[in-house]
Amino acid sequence: MIKTLTKHGNSYALIIDKPILDLLKITPESSLELSTDGKVLTVSPVSESSRQARLSKSLAKVNARHSKALKRLAE
Repeated sequence: MIKTLTKHGNSYALIIDKPILDLLKITPESSLELSTDGKVLTVSPVSESSRQARLSKSLAKVNARHSKALKRLAE
């Protein structure tokens, strides 16, 4: 499928057809992740488990680095 960008204000938009959105279970409220390797743009829905895993990893990192300060703040 070949698509072109559409002018949207000062930006450009890529219009995704409804059958593709339905196939990927993407709604207007869905968070999308954009990534590139410098030549290809990949758009994918962010899964809740992926978001939860990243959040847990970030919290563990903060706790490891700042556990003493957080304990003092909690007292």
